[in-house]
Amino acid sequence: MTNKRWDYLYKTSNQSKISELAEKLKLPSAIACVLVNRGIETEEAARAFLGKSISGVHHPYALKDAQKAAERIKLALENKEKIVIYGDYDVDGITSTAILYQFLSEQGADVDFYIPNRSDEGYGINMLALQKIKKEGASLLVTVDCGITAVGEVEFAKAIGLEVIITDHHTCKEEVPKAYALVNPKQPDCTYPFPDLAGVGVAFKLILAIVLTLGYSAREYFDKYIDIVAVGTVADVVSLTDENRIFVANGLKKLQNTQNEGLRALFQTAGVADKPINAGMISFTVAPRINAAGRVGSAQLAVELLVTKSRQRAQEIAQILEEENHERQQTELEILKDALGMIADMEDADKKKVFVLAKEDWHHGVIGIVASRIVDRFHKPTILISLKDNLGKGSGRSVKGFNLFDALTHCSDLLLKYGGHELAAGLGLNYSDIDAFDKAINAYAEEALKNVDLTPCIQIDAELQATDLTLAAAQAVSILEPFGMGNPQPVFAINGVTLTAARTLSDGKHAKLTVTKNGRAFDFLGFGMGSLADQFHMGCKMDIAFTMGVNIFRGEKNLQLIIKDARMSVA
Repeated sequence: MTNKRWDYLYKTSNQSKISELAEKLKLPSAIACVLVNRGIETEEAARAFLGKSISGVHHPYALKDAQKAAERIKLALENKEKIVIYGDYDVDGITSTAILYQFLSEQGADVDFYIPNRSDEGYGINMLALQKIKKEGASLLVTVDCGITAVGEVEFAKAIGLEVIITDHHTCKEEVPKAYALVNPKQPDCTYPFPDLAGVGVAFKLILAIVLTLGYSAREYFDKYIDIVAVGTVADVVSLTDENRIFVANGLKKLQNTQNEGLRALFQTAGVADKPINAGMISFTVAPRINAAGRVGSAQLAVELLVTKSRQRAQEIAQILEEENHERQQTELEILKDALGMIADMEDADKKKVFVLAKEDWHHGVIGIVASRIVDRFHKPTILISLKDNLGKGSGRSVKGFNLFDALTHCSDLLLKYGGHELAAGLGLNYSDIDAFDKAINAYAEEALKNVDLTPCIQIDAELQATDLTLAAAQAVSILEPFGMGNPQPVFAINGVTLTAARTLSDGKHAKLTVTKNGRAFDFLGFGMGSLADQFHMGCKMDIAFTMGVNIFRGEKNLQLIIKDARMSVA
């Protein structure tokens, strides 16, 4: 196991505020402690956080240019103009395209959608696609989850007679496109109170703005698309706070009994149709199958899955995505093996602060996933580059404390293009510039990254005693859901337990530790931590960092304790 730092949040928490929240909201002290650790310190803020009410959704017109965009789309509806939605090929872009296409179709619009091919066209707007769209009769282009860096492309669109509305959520560069309307909460001059919407969230707010412009019920349309919005929001790993928390919480409720034929078929083929749908299931089961369309097949197919009314067609597409997801997994394993081999062969791997790895014909659709796996393993920012015809297409993932977008901006003279977020970004460059880019970004990291940033950190929300480990306590934790970026599943610590048994499961892959404290015995599971069973001797005193949840097996609910880290007791 990688050595991890334990950051005891509860040791610096305001104990009086914890006690006050626990008393006023009738909460267990540990839950109140988690809230305070999240910066939720008042009764009003806590009730809003726990309530997840749609009354907390901000007015769509508060987004800069949203009303302007809505009025232009209303005019296009009235004049029967052809509208084309230009999306991205990941889950965020696919769900964004699906909800806007479905909404405009239901308004009687002459509407189509276009998603570029990941391998042939790459991310974002391209001029050949714009020519094709214009040739087919469109006069209005609406982007979703892309477009904020397409300065030249928007000028070209205007020159050939295409008016452009951009909806995006990616970080803005110094120059932004001169589109008819630009809807992005990250614009420096946008005063929207929540800048962390996913692309699907921005597209959803545009729909709500159009709804208000048309004089319809916003609540009706909120309920209509919120299941798909939840899928895209979770999949894009944005902060599950503020509006995103409301979207996902309400969307998860609808997903339990969704009427969307595509999602129902997807749940069926994935084998989760009869299981509770939570954010984790979307992240690890649903999203990869939708993503597989854009990674190894056609993202157009995934949009069709989400908008089709035919159960038979939905089942056909879901089966195709299931097969493509299996293909994606195999390709991913092959690239991971290559990448780990490259790192093993590096003479200076330990000194590198950023891994930059490149190889001919790596599948561009999965290198981002592999980069994430390498970050998980080494806790270092990682960029994988697929080479073809002397050009490289790269995808990077980062660690907290290293803004990947800023790093790429610093190295922009070596790049043909780039874009993304703090923790994930894409780039393009010439093959001849890869070594220089590797040196440049590592030199930047030497200044920007401290050694402590490269050590994985586990943040401990609260220390629990043996009497706290109950099914009721685990059920209380669930009121803090949905969990994800910005609202991680709480991690607790129990200190000074005695190890009484240790064994491995699934041919040594997982570990099961039995410990005792104050006369009580508990089982802890360490998924992917089989080596734990041999690291500690029987009778030793241990500290365990863990999450607490409820496992349902054959209809019976049981306490489940999942190890995040374990070490010899420091007390």
